[in-house]
Amino acid sequence: MTIHDPRKPQSPLPAGFRQGVISAITVVIGFSLLFLRYWGFESKGRVTATAVVAGVVLMAAILLEFYALFRALQPEDEQVSEYRRTLRWFMASIVVLFASIVIASIATTGIAP
Repeated sequence: MTIHDPRKPQSPLPAGFRQGVISAITVVIGFSLLFLRYWGFESKGRVTATAVVAGVVLMAAILLEFYALFRALQPEDEQVSEYRRTLRWFMASIVVLFASIVIASIATTGIAP
């Protein structure tokens, strides 16, 4: 990883990179919100401790996704270093989202209390 030197000018992002990540983030946000709606409100079953943990982790993922979208929409995100930081936030949100889906699956199958 290189450290950004503010005295050196950075090359701008290639055309389309920023728009692509914004589209990807919004697609993942849409999936997350639909999953929350279905799994949290429409699916049948009991509310267990594992289900509550899955819901909290899912909410954390959604908040991270919105933060990544906020970063991606900032004008500073045209700089390569800021763009990479935004991508790391987005990837972190995907990891948390995946964890919430795994926990929700465990809660739904009844493996854990």
